[in-house]
Amino acid sequence: MKLGFKSILITQLLCVVSVLNAQQDTIKYVGKTLSNVDYHHGMLEPAVGVHATQIMRASREHPEKADGYGWTYNHAPNIAYWNDTFFIQYLSDPVGEHIPPSQTFMLTSKDGEKWSFPQVTFPIYSIPDGFVKEGVEGVAKNLKATMHQRMGFFTSSDNRFFTLAFYGISMHEKDSPNDGNGIGRVIREIYKDGSLGAIYFIRYNHGWNEKNTNYPFYKSSKDRGFKKACEELMAQPLLMQQWVEEADRDDPLIPLQKQYKAFSFYDIPDGRTVGLWKHALTSMSNDGGKTWQYDPLRAPGFVNSNAKIWGQKTTDGKYATVYNPSEFRWPLAVSTSNDGLNYDNLFLVHGELSRIRYGGAYKSHGPQYVRGITPNNGTPKDGNMWLTYSVNKEDIWVASVPVPVTNTVSEHANDVFTNMPDGEELKLWNTYDLQWATANIEAKNGEKWLTLRDQDPFDYSRVERVIPFSEKLEVTFTVKPEQNNHGMLQIELQNAQGLPSVRLIFDEAGNIKQKMGYRLRNIMPYDAGKEYQITLSVDASTRLYDIKINDEKEVKGIFFMPTDGISRIMFRTGEQRYYPNVDTPVDTPNYDDVPFTGASIREAVFNIKSLITKKL
Repeated sequence: MKLGFKSILITQLLCVVSVLNAQQDTIKYVGKTLSNVDYHHGMLEPAVGVHATQIMRASREHPEKADGYGWTYNHAPNIAYWNDTFFIQYLSDPVGEHIPPSQTFMLTSKDGEKWSFPQVTFPIYSIPDGFVKEGVEGVAKNLKATMHQRMGFFTSSDNRFFTLAFYGISMHEKDSPNDGNGIGRVIREIYKDGSLGAIYFIRYNHGWNEKNTNYPFYKSSKDRGFKKACEELMAQPLLMQQWVEEADRDDPLIPLQKQYKAFSFYDIPDGRTVGLWKHALTSMSNDGGKTWQYDPLRAPGFVNSNAKIWGQKTTDGKYATVYNPSEFRWPLAVSTSNDGLNYDNLFLVHGELSRIRYGGAYKSHGPQYVRGITPNNGTPKDGNMWLTYSVNKEDIWVASVPVPVTNTVSEHANDVFTNMPDGEELKLWNTYDLQWATANIEAKNGEKWLTLRDQDPFDYSRVERVIPFSEKLEVTFTVKPEQNNHGMLQIELQNAQGLPSVRLIFDEAGNIKQKMGYRLRNIMPYDAGKEYQITLSVDASTRLYDIKINDEKEVKGIFFMPTDGISRIMFRTGEQRYYPNVDTPVDTPNYDDVPFTGASIREAVFNIKSLITKKL
C-alpha cells in the first residue's frame, strides 16, 4: 500500500520525535565551555560567592593541629546536615591509599565555617591472624583492616541519624579493600547531643558473622527503633546502590551489581531517577533505582576522568553536577541544568592547586572525590549547595556554593566591610580559606576588615570579587598591612577567565611594586600599621592605567597581558603558582615527602578595609 505525502511526513516527524526522546534518555553537556588544564583554574569563570574552606590540614609533625594522629592520607569525605549541624566523615591511613591501618574520622560545624577537631568514628580494626584471601598472596599476621566507603550517613524516616563505614582487607599495597572480600559494613547512631552509639555490623561479607567479628550484628540490639532504621535503609535501592563496590558481588540488596563506582543520583520531574558514576557514566531508572534502563554509559559532552562526579537537585528547583572536567583532578567545577538533563554551562568551584606535601601510594594532585548532601540527609538553612572533597588526598575541604548558581553580578562593588550587615560581607566574594592561611572578616578597633593571614609555607590565602565586565574601570581599595618585613600581598585585575593584566604587590621587603612586563617597578615603601588607599584607573583598549596612592603618589603603567576587559579583582598572600602541571609525575616509587613539611613561616597579616569599583 502506498503512503500519501501527509502520511509520510507524519511518519518522519514521529521518527524525529522518537529519536529526540531517545536522546533525552541520558543527561548531556551541551555547553561550549571547556577547561584548560595548563591553568589550575582551568580558565573557568567562577561561580559567584563560593567559599572554599580547608577544615583539616594534614601534619605528621604537628598532629595536634591536624587529627591527633599525624596521618597524611585523608580522602573520600561525605557530608550531611542534621539537627542544625553539618557533619563530614572521611577515611584516613597513615601514609598511602589501601595501606593499613585505617580509621574513619568525623568533624562537625554549626555554621560551616568553624569546624570541630576530628574525632575517630570508626576505629582501627584487627584482622584475625591466619586469614587468607582467595587468590591473593599472603597470610594475615597483625594485619589491620582498610576502610573504604562511598556512603557516610543516613537519616531515618523518624529523624534518627546514623553514620556508616566499611571494613575491608588489603593483604598488601596492591590488594583492593573493595573487592567484595572484606569484612562488612558497620553503623552507629549519632545522637542530638553529639555523642555516638555503639558500633554494629549492618551487613557482613561472605565468611563473616557475629561469631568471628568484633562488633555485634544490628539484629542483636535491644533498640527496636535502631533495628527498624537499619531495615529501612536496606529497603531503599538507591541507597543500597552506593554499597556495590564493597558488598558481595552477588549481594541481593544491590540492584545493579556491575562494578560501576561512586554512585550519586537525583530525581527529575517526570519521575525518573538520574544515576551518575565515576567517569561521568550515567543511566536512568523508572522505578526508584530497582532497575536501570541500560548499563551506564558516558554522558555525552561531559569530560571526566577516573574521579567522582556529584549530581543533585538544588533548592531553586534546578540541577547541578560537580566534577573535575579534565583528565586530571583539577579544576573542580559545577555545571547547571534547568531540567536535569541538559547541562549548558561550566563554572569554577575550586581552582587552586597546592603541591602534595607527603608522599604516599596513589596520591593525586587536585581537589577531588567531591560529594554533596544526598536527598535524605538534610537541607542547610541557607539553601546553598554544600560540598566536601579532599585536596591531594591529603587535606579535607568543604565548599558552599550559593544558589542559584551564577557567574555574573549585576552591580559594581561597593564593599565597605564595616558598613555591611554581619554575615553578609563576603556574600559576593569567592574565598580560599586555609587552616594556616585564613581569609575572614575580623573586627578590629570597632571596624570590620577582610583579613588575610598566612603562615603556610606551601599555600596562601586568596579572595576575589567578580564585577560586571568593564573595558574602562576605576578600582579603589584600602589595605593596612600589619608588617613590612615579611609576607606578601598581590592584587590583580583579571579578565573573566582569571588571566591578569595588572598586578600590584606589597612585598616582603616593605615596598609597593607594580609588574611591568618582565620586571617589577618600585612605586614606594610602605609602613606597618598604615592604611593605603589605592585607586587604579584602567583602559583595556589602550592597555594603560594610572595608580594613585593616598592621593599622593601617582604613577602610570601598561598591562603586562592584554585583555578586552576586567571582570575580577583578586587579593592573594603569595605568588601565582604553576606547579604541579600536566607533566608532573605521580605515583613515584619512593613516595618522598617534600622537605620541611612540618615547617611554618612567620605569620603575615593584611587587612582589606574596602573595595569599590565603577565603570568609567
